[in-house]
Amino acid sequence: MKKISIIVPCYNEEEALPFFYPVAHEVLEKLPDDYELIFVNDGSKDKTLEILRDLAAKDPHVFYISFSRNFGKEAAMYAGFVNASGDYVAVMDADLQDPPALLPEMIKILDSGEYDSVATRREDRKGEPPVRSWFARKFYQIINKISDADVVDGARDFRLMKRDMVDAIVEMSEYNRFSKGIFGWVGFKTYWLPYENVERVAGESKWNFWKLLKYAIDGIINFSLVPLNLSSWMGFFMTGVSFIMLIVIVLRKLIKGDPVAGWASLICVVIFIGGLVMLSLGVMGQYLAKIYMESKRRPHYISSESNIKDVKKID
Repeated sequence: MKKISIIVPCYNEEEALPFFYPVAHEVLEKLPDDYELIFVNDGSKDKTLEILRDLAAKDPHVFYISFSRNFGKEAAMYAGFVNASGDYVAVMDADLQDPPALLPEMIKILDSGEYDSVATRREDRKGEPPVRSWFARKFYQIINKISDADVVDGARDFRLMKRDMVDAIVEMSEYNRFSKGIFGWVGFKTYWLPYENVERVAGESKWNFWKLLKYAIDGIINFSLVPLNLSSWMGFFMTGVSFIMLIVIVLRKLIKGDPVAGWASLICVVIFIGGLVMLSLGVMGQYLAKIYMESKRRPHYISSESNIKDVKKID
C-alpha cells in the first residue's frame, strides 16, 4: 500500500480551513492508499494554528508545523517536502483553488508508471484583472526563453510527485527558492493536467501585484544570467557609442573650428548613460544580494511548534 503526503502551506487561512479540510478528508478517505495531511502554518496572525491543533487532535492523519514567524510560501513548501514521508507527495493551497477532487486522477496517472509528476495548469484566468493576466503571460514567456526552467503558462504549485523527484527537490537546498523553476529544472517526466480556474472559497488572496512582480523578478534572477549579460552588452554598446561621438566632436572642432552646441542634449545624454549605469549596478546588486543571503547559511525556516516528533530541517 502506498502512502500519499499532502502539503498545505497556510498563511492566515482561518476562514478557508473549515472548508478545505472536509473536502480534502472526504477525497482522501475514499482512496485505497494511506495518507497524511501536513499543514505548514507560515506565521499566521489569525486563528489558523488553533484550527490546526484541533484538527490534529481529532484526526491522526493530520500533522502540522508552525513557523516562529512568516518565512514565505517557498519555505513552507520546502518544510513540507523535507518532512513528508509518502511515496507520492502533493502540494496544494488551502483556499480550494487547487481542487482535491483531482487527486484520484493524478494518482492514477502516476500509477501508470509513465510519469514522475502530475502538474496542474489553469486553462483560463477568469476572475483575474486583465493587467495582471497580461504580465503573468509575459513572465512565463520571458523566463522560458532566458533560463533552463520549464514553466508552463498557467502552472500552479499544485502537483503530485513521486518520491525520487521530491528527494531531488530537497537536495536543492538553496535559500533563495523559486519552486516553479526548481520543478522544471530537476527534470523528470511531467504530465500537465488542465483544469478550469476556481475562485477562492473564503478569505482574500495574499498576493498583490507588487508581490507577484517581486516573485517574478526573483524567479528570473534565480534561474538566469541573461540580466547580467544584458548589462554587460549595454555597457559595451554605450562605450562604443561614446567613443564614436568623441571622434565626431574632435573632427568637428578641427574641421569647422566651432564649439560643440547643444548643452540640453548633452545633459540628456549624461542622464541617459547615468541611468544605464545605475540599472546595471542594480542588476548586479540583485545577484550579489542573492549570493550574500546564500553565504549566510541561515535555516529556511524555524519551527516553533509541531505534532511531528522530529521536525526535520536542512540548512
